[in-house]
Amino acid sequence: MAALCHFPSAPSSPRLFPLSRLLSPVSRASKQPQHLLLAASPIENSIPNASTAGSRLRCFSSSPNAAASPVTLPSDERESRSLGDITRPDFPILRQVVNGFNLVYLDNAATSQKPSAVLDVLNEYYETYNSNVHRGVHYLSAKATDAYEEARTKVATFVNAMDRREIVFTRNATEAINLVAYSWGLSNLRSGDEILLTVAEHHSAIVPWQIVAKKTGAILKYVGLTKEEVPDLDLLKGLLSKNTKLVVTHHVSNVLGSVLPIDDIVVWSHNVGAKVLVDACQSVPHMIVDVQKLGVDFLVASSHKMCGPTGVGFLYGKIELLSSMPPFLGGGEMISDVFQDYSTYAEPPSRFEAGTPAIGEAIGLGAAIDYLSSISMQTIHNYEVELSNYLYHSLCSVPNLHIYGPAPSETVHRAALCSFNVEKIHPTDIATFLDEQHGVAIRSGHHCAQPLHRALGVTSSARASLYFYNTKEEVDAFTQALKDTIDFFTSAL
Repeated sequence: MAALCHFPSAPSSPRLFPLSRLLSPVSRASKQPQHLLLAASPIENSIPNASTAGSRLRCFSSSPNAAASPVTLPSDERESRSLGDITRPDFPILRQVVNGFNLVYLDNAATSQKPSAVLDVLNEYYETYNSNVHRGVHYLSAKATDAYEEARTKVATFVNAMDRREIVFTRNATEAINLVAYSWGLSNLRSGDEILLTVAEHHSAIVPWQIVAKKTGAILKYVGLTKEEVPDLDLLKGLLSKNTKLVVTHHVSNVLGSVLPIDDIVVWSHNVGAKVLVDACQSVPHMIVDVQKLGVDFLVASSHKMCGPTGVGFLYGKIELLSSMPPFLGGGEMISDVFQDYSTYAEPPSRFEAGTPAIGEAIGLGAAIDYLSSISMQTIHNYEVELSNYLYHSLCSVPNLHIYGPAPSETVHRAALCSFNVEKIHPTDIATFLDEQHGVAIRSGHHCAQPLHRALGVTSSARASLYFYNTKEEVDAFTQALKDTIDFFTSAL
């Protein structure tokens, strides 16, 4: 069975309650902060994660350019503090009180919070060397260009690209997918060609290919779910054929929390001559992602989900593919020469970065990568596996609740998120009440995955998603708040 805790299926049309009526009996004036208040002093120490002996958490000083020096604490203190306890003081936003409670932020799959190290670098750019890149010989422009291109190198190193030219900066992962769709897709797909996707894809990985399919006559084919509520890999293998030209798949589902074996999917796809595009928005921030080891042709991710600024993301593409693709947008920077009746184009990645880019944001992404790397992605992943299991089993103690996706086991690892429904209570009512009455931030809705929700037999779900700065104490606070929320709504029935 899938992740079923207390009832066999979530309602497709849960009973709706008018929140204005339901919230009115609760007096906000009587509320006192109840969540665990964690230390807000700056981190000055480096502590190995207990499950990854030898790795070091390197912490940033107040100066973004200062070198961080690891300091090892006594073993008893190492064992008593989690990665969440250690890192959360780096995130100023987490120190605030919301609706009378210490904020519990569990909406990280939508966007992550930003550490001071990133905020400082952004502030430094705009205060000291704000200038356009690639186009000036003066000091500020040269410094901005160096920082912008250094950020590209950091991204390339982070995902182990073979060549820094394989990294194209975009506004976000959505634009990166559209770049591939309109450049590679329109140039290479013909009538009768097949694009293979799963029903669990984010809308940004579906809609561009619907548009391209309509323009080219290509055919979209979808892989459904198993009874464990994960994409059916046997069906995927069976659908692959000489007509398959592209496989579009997520690495980690933003609803199911399931992790797909991308390296296997790449081998199967390449065996029939198909290219593979991977949506790695929910994997790059949480685990080691090595594009060369995976063998993917294209991979996309967004800065804002990995401690970086909004407004910038990246496309990884094999250099031979990028070099064969026409421009996505026309304008400055992407050209070699412009004449009145035609233009010649720059080599990748400039070919795909028309106009003034998100300079400060890209530099901020580079700072976020520095920050994540100082902790180590393996340390982050190990901690999140532990935290994910804790969240899953905590939610299984909540009555009448159904968690979507696979149950964790020794061989099945879930991402640190749980999408769920509670019998007879709409997920938006749950999310609103948790925020208004407990200061807990979760997400509700279809999470840009309507085909998936239809496959699950529901229209929407609630979702709690964690990052490395969250703690088990926050999961406990959320679980108790959720139980209180359910008690409140069921008492009104």
